[in-house]
Amino acid sequence: QVQLVESGGGLVQAGGSLRLSCAASGITFSTNGRGWYRQAPGKQRELVARFNRDGSTRYKDSVKGRFTISADNAKNTIYLQMNSLKPEDTAVYYCQAAVNYWGQGTQVTVSS
Repeated sequence: QVQLVESGGGLVQAGGSLRLSCAASGITFSTNGRGWYRQAPGKQRELVARFNRDGSTRYKDSVKGRFTISADNAKNTIYLQMNSLKPEDTAVYYCQAAVNYWGQGTQVTVSS
């Protein structure tokens, strides 16, 4: 059974930083596409950052230079370092793997 468990969300002031973690079980992260998506109230879920299967990365334009996705394959965990956070980054952030698997989400709230 595949499980993705996110942690690290919270409330932060604009300009602050947060680091999200996603630990996987039942699936090997490094052999699958995996990444982070987010969904703000009233909006569709959108890609934030991801590793493709070949290891290349892809970022949403508005987070380039502020967010960094990384991985610890030994821990089967991926991370999202978020710096210079803005109120428009407020959303529930979801970890995703191999197209079909999703975590439960973690709330990120950025106050102005």
